[in-house]
Amino acid sequence: MAKFATVRDYLASLPESQREITGELLPLIEAALPGAGAVWQGHPVWSLGPAPGRTPVCYVKAYSAYVTFGFWRGQEIADPSGRLEPGARQMAGACSVPVAPTGAAPPAIPGVHGARRLR
Repeated sequence: MAKFATVRDYLASLPESQREITGELLPLIEAALPGAGAVWQGHPVWSLGPAPGRTPVCYVKAYSAYVTFGFWRGQEIADPSGRLEPGARQMAGACSVPVAPTGAAPPAIPGVHGARRLR
């Protein structure tokens, strides 16, 4: 696994389709938590306070076929839309539409909601 010094380095390393998704997410996250992003445990995490990961709020993590945006305590968020899917511990997140080769329709993945619909 490659190591990245900054959130922007991590995002710049992604394939174009994933950069499009994270390019939409980053301004929204930075508006709410300016300057709070850092690479922690291999992917971008936004935390409260000066220590990355000490009081984490949200994260972005790219996989080979999709991007996940999640909240550390997401299961505590009232989500009448049903976009947040429970994860480990108290986490909950939403996955992007699967990344497909250029020009191809993305495959369907049951139960996965689009991160683009989070705005």
